[in-house]
Amino acid sequence: MIAPQDAFSSSYASARVRFLEGAAAAGMAISSHNHPLPGRDGETLAMDVALDGSPDAERLLVVSSACHGAEGYCGSGVQVFATHDAQWREHARSAGVAVLYIHALNPHGFSWVRRVTQENVDLNRNFQDFSQPLPQNPAYAELHGLLLPPHWPPTPDNAAAIGAYIEAHGLARYQAAVSQGQHAFADGLFFGGTAPTWSNQTLRAVLRRHGRAARHLAWIDLHTGLGECGLGERIFACANDAAALQRARAWWDGGGKTPVTSIYDGSSTSALLTGLMWCAAYEECPQAEYTGIALEYGTVPITELIDALRGDHWLHLHPEAPPELQAAIKARMRAAFYVDTDEWKAQIVVQARQALFQAVDGLATA
Repeated sequence: MIAPQDAFSSSYASARVRFLEGAAAAGMAISSHNHPLPGRDGETLAMDVALDGSPDAERLLVVSSACHGAEGYCGSGVQVFATHDAQWREHARSAGVAVLYIHALNPHGFSWVRRVTQENVDLNRNFQDFSQPLPQNPAYAELHGLLLPPHWPPTPDNAAAIGAYIEAHGLARYQAAVSQGQHAFADGLFFGGTAPTWSNQTLRAVLRRHGRAARHLAWIDLHTGLGECGLGERIFACANDAAALQRARAWWDGGGKTPVTSIYDGSSTSALLTGLMWCAAYEECPQAEYTGIALEYGTVPITELIDALRGDHWLHLHPEAPPELQAAIKARMRAAFYVDTDEWKAQIVVQARQALFQAVDGLATA
């Protein structure tokens, strides 16, 4: 086992090396799906996959990182730590559970310190049936012009207008309007896209390849940004199904000490969202009973998080911005999704490790 802080990296490139080295040293079966574009520093980008266990296992746990690229600093650290954790690996093996690590679902966003893919798409809003009419978000349309003003930092008038919206409608509605997902503004925040992204298509291929033998499939998707700093909220990540929710709570709520929240009943820090990634589990592995959570670690207050995202989107639209402003925007973006302290990293690993053991124990009794 390594120290928690030694599992985390300061860039996508170093995170990838750490993950691949850890998986190789553990004897895992590794496959890589190269991205069509280079990274920020010219490095190769890839969705890397490591299987720890039998490819024919009937019980499979998926552990994924960097659905939202900049959140990969945290998720990768959890995965790297797990590859070095002999006690954890033996626990899964003795329970007959294979573990599939998917490192950097969105490697482009991870490398470029963006939340979105190269298509400016929020991957966790992109799992739609694009042959059907897409969800509408008229509340976002009201805010789009304010969220991405002509100049950055925003003027006092812009800040006042955002403040007035929050005062009139409440912070929860502001968060929901911005983050629910939208398909009308390709340059906007939380854009769900108009077609499946590379990451969407590649993830589906991975699930088909590795998940079709499973009778019971669990998934822990690692995220950051919402909630109390350092606290890992277990957010129910399945269809709005009472049996699945009961199962998730039986596995992960720790007798009430680590409650499983839900976007369906309003108990989660997350708003009700559209086009969620876990839909692929049902579609690509229809033979499996699926149970999943998003493990969401808090970083900064929600208004700070949204403002960091606004700045990053503004910068994407204004690459001519002065270098000093570019650096400040990127530093703020990184800090919004990754708290670079040993204390925070230790909190992340302890809670993730608990959730991993809980998932295996749940699968073993399924």
